[in-house]
Formats: sequence, C-alpha cells, structure tokens
Amino acid sequence: MSELRLSICVIAYNEETFLPNLFRDISSQEYPHALTEVVLVDSASTDGTKALMEQFAGEDHGFYGVQVLDNPKRIQASGWNVAITHATGDVISRIDAHTCLPSAFSALVMQRILQGEDVVGGPRPCIIENDTPWGRTLLAVENSLFGSSINASRRSKEHSYVKTMFHASYRREVFEKVGLFNEQLLRTEDNEMHYRIRQAGFKLCYDPEIVSYQYARSSLKKMLKQKFANGDWVGRTLKICPGCLSMYHLVPAAFVLGIVVTALLAAFGIWQLAALMWGLYALFAVANTVLSGIQEGFSRYSVLMPVLFLILHVSYGIGTWVGLFTENAGIERG
Repeated sequence: MSELRLSICVIAYNEETFLPNLFRDISSQEYPHALTEVVLVDSASTDGTKALMEQFAGEDHGFYGVQVLDNPKRIQASGWNVAITHATGDVISRIDAHTCLPSAFSALVMQRILQGEDVVGGPRPCIIENDTPWGRTLLAVENSLFGSSINASRRSKEHSYVKTMFHASYRREVFEKVGLFNEQLLRTEDNEMHYRIRQAGFKLCYDPEIVSYQYARSSLKKMLKQKFANGDWVGRTLKICPGCLSMYHLVPAAFVLGIVVTALLAAFGIWQLAALMWGLYALFAVANTVLSGIQEGFSRYSVLMPVLFLILHVSYGIGTWVGLFTENAGIERG
C-alpha cells in the first residue's frame, strides 16, 4: 500500500442525530488509520454537534490526526474551504453528515487514486433512518429514475468518466490548480467546482464499487423543502455558471412552465397539448411506480407515488423559477 495520506472531511450543522453513526463508519474504514486524518467542521451548530466532534477527536481511533474546526460563515461552500485549507492529506474526501459509509469506501477510493485518477467517486443511493411503510415509499420516490435524476453518477453500474458526482475524493493538486469552492453558491457548489475541474483538464472517475449512502429526508415536508431549495439554487447558478449545469437540471422548470402554458391554452379551448402532456406524465409516473414496486416491494402507500412525483417535481420547478429572479444572497447552513 502506498504512503499516500487521506483526509476525510465532514461539514455539519445541527447533525447530532447522524454524527454518531457516521463516526462509527469512519472508525471502521479499512484504509490504514495511520495514513488517515479526519477533519470535522462545525457550522455554528446550536445542538450537540460540536461536542460530539470534540468527543470523537479526544478518542484514540489510530488516525494520524483529528481536527475540529469552525465555519463562522455557516454556508456549505465556506465549510469545505475551511476543511481543504486545513487538511494535510494528499487526498481529500468530501463526506456529507447525512452519510453511511461502507468500511471499504476509503480503501477503494485510494485504490483508484493509486491507479492514477485525480478525482474519484461512485453511486450514492438513499437509505432511510426509520423503516416504516411511509418512509419506504418516500425512499422509493427518491431513489427512482423518475423521482431523482437520470444522472449516471447516481446509479450506473459501469465504470466511466462523469460530469459530477457525490462524496468525491480529490488529489490535493486539483484544488491547488483550480482553487477553492465558490462561496456565492450555497447548494450547487459541487457542480461549479466539478465544471472548473473538467475545464482544467482533470477527469472525474466514477467507480460503481465506491458506494456511499445518504439518508433521505424523513418526512414529505422536509423533502419538499429540500427539492424547492435545490431548484432555487439551480436557478441562481444559471446566472453565475450556466455551463456547470446539465439539461436535466432544467426539466422540472420546463414542466412547471408547461403546466402554466397548457392550462392557459385549455382555458381558451385548446386542450390537446394539456391532454398530451398530462397523459405522458401519468404514463411515466405510473410506470415508475410499478417498476419501483417490482424492485423494492409494494406498500399501502405505493398508490400515492404518482402524486408524490408530481408535487416534488413542481416544488423543484417552482424553486428554479424563483431562483432565476432572486439575487444570490442569503445563508445556507452547512
């Protein structure tokens, strides 16, 4: 095994519920702990997040270092910049607080890095914290092709080079060449960073074996809030770096526009476009509900999935339109 050192970086705001499990996952990583550093950044949490970080730092897990740092700006991009600036490893892994890491994660990352890759990552399916029929239904919506994205970095089973990815790991030289995260962007900072990385000539290596998991939002209200905020920052990002987004980011906004246009036409007696659009949408929604049920199992809430698809798509799409006409200011906690 090479002597390359790895920095695992975690940014958190009020994550006392999820950090104990994540810390156990980090402690179980198979890459040598003597070559691993853990960098924990607290974004001015108001719960026990920082205390948990300091407790972890005070324990002996065999890591060559554990840092607990502060992110006074509280936005996610600035948190990552704090972590990158203070990390001492040759490779830097970005890990969200709502994450579950298999024990082989870091070893597989470093294996790819040692094969010559500069940026590596893999699929990030969602899981649920509380296993209930309603929770499994929300999870099925989040993990489905229709409910999330056709992005290859979500579910592809093939090794490939992609435009962006979750929980990516980077050689230090990448940041030395392209700079730090854009702190104007509060949710799409990774898309913009990966765009600059590609523009600088680096490739993003997607390996389906490098799996990590993210906890899905535990309620419909939280999921709707997340989708709206994601759409909002897609709209804002279009004004800063349109090239760092893909066409699929704009599909919900186009859908919302289609609803408005076809409704107006139907009001004037031209109903055919509305019938076509809603017929196709219903077909895809029902087909994905059935496919999800076959793959994951049906529950008494499965019949609601087409409606859940609709309100999540509309929430994301409205968020995008709001973002297009909103100035890029505000605070998004890390």
